[in-house]
Amino acid sequence: MEPDIKKIKQDLQRRMDGAMETLRKEFGGLRTGRASPALLEPVKVDAYGSDMPITQVGTIGVPEPRMITVQVWDKGLVSAVEKAIRDAGLGLNPSSDGQIVRVPLPQLTAERRTELARAAGKYAEAARVAVRAVRRDGMEGLKKLEKDGKISKDQHRDWSNEVQGLTDGYIKRIDESLVSKEAEIKQV
Repeated sequence: MEPDIKKIKQDLQRRMDGAMETLRKEFGGLRTGRASPALLEPVKVDAYGSDMPITQVGTIGVPEPRMITVQVWDKGLVSAVEKAIRDAGLGLNPSSDGQIVRVPLPQLTAERRTELARAAGKYAEAARVAVRAVRRDGMEGLKKLEKDGKISKDQHRDWSNEVQGLTDGYIKRIDESLVSKEAEIKQV
């Protein structure tokens, strides 16, 4: 029985999509000049005896471009939410108003913009490494299939070229995402 290249490619594609999704989430957490609910998503709040994602204790909103609000559902958790945002290392200073926690976004300094662009570069490189690891797994799988006599040398070469093309496409998408994120960070 001949192996199905479509299934192999779908698996590799699914894994490379995972790397892209991770990169998208990491980029979402990088603060640019604009407010975004994704900025607070990684924040964990000490609530009910455990660390909970902030999205499970309140609703995040963006009423204006430089302001994020968190409508806390349980009045008793307002100070815990404030503390979690303050301690998250995002350089934000929240203040509460009843059950609403307001988080104004300060202007980014040139130094902070450079730092964020560097962080974006690191995230992109990690995504590239993940995509290349998926490619390596795919290539090793093809080698094994050829060695076991399930595919010919020609099929191995053709399929290797397809896997490489797939990889190149994902690396290009990562690079394009990085360029647009850096432009967004540097925009004043």
